[in-house]
Formats: sequence, C-alpha cells, structure tokens
Amino acid sequence: MSKFQILILISGSGSNLQALIDSVAGKRSPQISAEICTVISSSPTAYGLTRAKTANIPTQVHDLQEYYNGIPKEDKDLRKQARKKFNVDLGKIVLEIKPDLIVCAGWMLILSPSFLNPVSEAGIPIINLHPALPGQFDGIRAIERAWEAGQRGEITKGGLMIHRVIKEVDRGKPLVVKELELTKEETLEDYEKRVHENEHIAIIEGTILALEELEEKKVELPEIESLKLSE
Repeated sequence: MSKFQILILISGSGSNLQALIDSVAGKRSPQISAEICTVISSSPTAYGLTRAKTANIPTQVHDLQEYYNGIPKEDKDLRKQARKKFNVDLGKIVLEIKPDLIVCAGWMLILSPSFLNPVSEAGIPIINLHPALPGQFDGIRAIERAWEAGQRGEITKGGLMIHRVIKEVDRGKPLVVKELELTKEETLEDYEKRVHENEHIAIIEGTILALEELEEKKVELPEIESLKLSE
C-alpha cells in the first residue's frame, strides 16, 4: 500500500522540516508513516532547501519577490495583483504535485483564498505551526509579543500550536497545543529556544494526527461506496 504524500512549505532555516525528515526516516520518535514528496520554499536562500536536498527530497522555490520585480512599492494595486498571481500559481504547483497533506513548517507568508480555495476543493488539508496559543497572538512576531506580554505581567502562559489553515490567519482548529510557563526572569532568547524545542515535537504530533484523520476517511470511503452499490 502506497504511503501518504506530504508537501512541506518553508521560508527559512527549516529546523522543523528537519524534525519531520528525521521522523519519516525513523531517526526521531514517534515515526511518521508517510513520505515527504516535495519541499517548496518562498525564499531561494532558505537553508531548509539544503536540508531537503541532503535528504534527497525534491525542492522548488516560489519566490514572491520575483512577482514584485519592476513594480514600485507605492503602486499598491499592481503589487496586490502580483501577490494574487503568486498565490494562484502556488496553488497550481501544489495541484500538479497532488499531495495528500500540506504542512506549513515555518512558511512566513499568508496563504490567501486564491490559494486556499482550489486546494480545499481538491480535498487537500493544510496544517500550520504557529508559535502562540490559540487566539493569543495571531500573525507575525508571535514569540516576541508573547514574551513581552509576560514581562508586563499580562499573561503567565505562552506556547505554540499546530492548527488547520483557514482564510482567517492562525484561527483554524488546533490539533496540538503546547503551553509554556512565562517568567519575568527568562530572557527572550531563552524563551524562544524553549518554543523551538517544543515546535519540533508538536510538528511531528500534528502531522501524525492529520494523517490519522486521512486514514480514517480512506477507510470510510470504501464503506460508503459499498453501501451505495448494495442499495
């Protein structure tokens, strides 16, 4: 029986990608029973591309800056059109590959409806790693914002989650949540280190849960078809 195919989106160093690579290879527990079919990076200089190539995983670069080439920053309408085309083209790339699951492991760009809608219609689920608790710090600089809030005494817990990707940024259903205690004595660097250590665990757990749901649907489908034939 063929294994589920995972497509991973990255933008940077790829430490979470490495955790997934090691888990698939059985070098890290628990083991993910699937294959990483492709890694797509939004940056041509992302070290995650090197990690993927070392593991003999096919890679592609989908660089937003190429779409902005020649467009002045002040021309917001043209840049908006370019950004939409970037997302539409990304969707076309993904649909050509036809993965069973997409994992955003440090993808730093918002996935707009022009990407999400066709991918959702194709039945491909997407999960994302976000370094904050559900509903706490959506969007960018989540680690820093959580730490700063802790320093001000506004919150006592930070953390991270693996969640479903929907059009509302970082608002999809959480699959895995890791809470971390915040103390005023801890530096931002130390808190960031703790977050990243837990990310490497959560990204594996979340991927396994998403794959288990796919497996359940795969089992249910033949049962439904069997009932239709017997009617």
